[in-house]
Amino acid sequence: MIAAVLAAGLGILTHATGVFHRPELQTIDTRFSVRGPQPQLLRKFVVVGIDTPTLTYFAKQGPYQTSWPFPRHYEARVIDNLVKAGAKHIAIDIQFTLPSPKPADDYALLRALAHAGHVVLATTAVGPHGSTQVMGGNSILWKYGGQSVPADAINFPDTDGVYRRMQYSIQGLETFGVAIAAHTLGRPVSPRLFGGATRTVPIDYAGGPGTVPYLSFKNVFFGSFKPSSVRGKTVIIGATAAILQDVHQTPTSGSGAGSGRLMAGTELVANEAATVLHGIPLRDAAGWVNVLLIILLGVATPLLGMRGWALRALGAAVIIGLLYAVAAQLAFNSGAIITVVDPEFALLVGIVATLTIVYLGEAFERQYARSTFARFVPPGVVDQVLASSDDDLRLAAVERVCTVMFSDLRGFTRFSEHQPVEKVIAVVNHYLNEMTEAILDAGGTLIAYMGDGIMATFGAPIEQDDHADRALRAAREMIGPRLSAFNAWLAEQDYPSGFRMGVGLNTGPVMCGNVGAEQRVEYTTIGDTTNTASRLEGMTKGTDHMLFIAESTIEMLSERPEDLLFVDEFEVRGRQAKMRIYSIPDPEGAPTLAQEAAR
Repeated sequence: MIAAVLAAGLGILTHATGVFHRPELQTIDTRFSVRGPQPQLLRKFVVVGIDTPTLTYFAKQGPYQTSWPFPRHYEARVIDNLVKAGAKHIAIDIQFTLPSPKPADDYALLRALAHAGHVVLATTAVGPHGSTQVMGGNSILWKYGGQSVPADAINFPDTDGVYRRMQYSIQGLETFGVAIAAHTLGRPVSPRLFGGATRTVPIDYAGGPGTVPYLSFKNVFFGSFKPSSVRGKTVIIGATAAILQDVHQTPTSGSGAGSGRLMAGTELVANEAATVLHGIPLRDAAGWVNVLLIILLGVATPLLGMRGWALRALGAAVIIGLLYAVAAQLAFNSGAIITVVDPEFALLVGIVATLTIVYLGEAFERQYARSTFARFVPPGVVDQVLASSDDDLRLAAVERVCTVMFSDLRGFTRFSEHQPVEKVIAVVNHYLNEMTEAILDAGGTLIAYMGDGIMATFGAPIEQDDHADRALRAAREMIGPRLSAFNAWLAEQDYPSGFRMGVGLNTGPVMCGNVGAEQRVEYTTIGDTTNTASRLEGMTKGTDHMLFIAESTIEMLSERPEDLLFVDEFEVRGRQAKMRIYSIPDPEGAPTLAQEAAR
């Protein structure tokens, strides 16, 4: 849950602060590239470009020798030729703010505008309430220019210098693309389409440079073009030569017919007008949608990791990241721009945080397991035990021949009934500590404490060829020096002493491994050998012996002890045949049955 909150929170924070704004913009360029050219969006437009051949021709040829800017009767002649060829609408991306040196040129242009009708003229000099000085001012333009209108040609690039968005109006004057679209539609464009006059919307670029049908200004000037190429279309006249510096970086400058070139302002305006004509088909997703996507991707990996599926969560997160990129492209193709970098960043944070938590958790678990195992097995075998466990720290179940030990402190239940709780716990802890040391010193594995009873095994989980010898050595230590030391300690504490023990040893095949639920597992041995060892320990009650050893254990000893005693053949519950049981004499100084009874 910490990882989920961290991932989603950081993703929302980067989204709100714009940390990844530029990379996000670049993903939009990539999405345009993947979508590919859409030339049909520009089928109603033609660009008449003042290109390098045009500039070169008019600079060198006879009576037309002139440099840029051209006399305005040049534009007037081009307008007349376009109208004659059947062009439906004309827009001019050339500044006509200052008067010409020759008034006759202005009059010629005004006559051509009046003849053409509704022509859109670009300007970058806009005063209050949309006022301009185009052709002497808005009132003169409307009176003598056939209701031609000015439009604001200013475009604002994104922070990386790429032109991706357009605005409805600036200082009360419609922008160039909006005005062209309105003339093409034959009706005004409502600012509600943009969400407000000052709101910006994405430009739905149809392709890279060269996507718009093109005619050279020189050819139109001389009428050397096919009228069908402009008939019924909207024609945009403007500079396209790079030397005139009206070229721009766009999201599609690296794709399409003009791959690697900057886009001329006339083409950019054509894409703007086409975007408005088609109702602005490419829209930004709502802010809450992007936040929701960031949250979903941020919490995806931690939620999977909560089940402990670290590697599967990592694989699933990679797939989720790829699927999200595909979904973002499909959404773009359908007209929606959803954020990509911030959700993917949240996903990455979720992956790193989840894996960190999982692997740190596993490290702590292994350290806990190490310290836990160290309490039950000799320190030298802890690493071997951990190495043979799986990812859940479970020891794989195996069948193994080993020696199982059960022990119990005789009369402790009655003793505990007459003592305060804290004294009972102190006594049992002291007893268990003594006996555990004896078991671990012999190389045994402590399986469980059952009150004052102990279950241990020798030969599992690590195989030991001499497990029977180790078990007998531990039993001797327990009923001898360790029990004597325990009784002596009781006497020093003014507790009743004279306790005896019962120990059962049995050797045979057992099934051993970790068992339990996901919340808790413990190592144990299961099988008839274990059950019989427990019953042997119980059978020592009321006898002169504190240790019963099964014949199977005697047979596994490397050397038969000199003090071994044959006790008898006994019927053991759960077994059909009688068992031959052995023991050893009680150690010197061990309490007798009479002493135990007296206590």
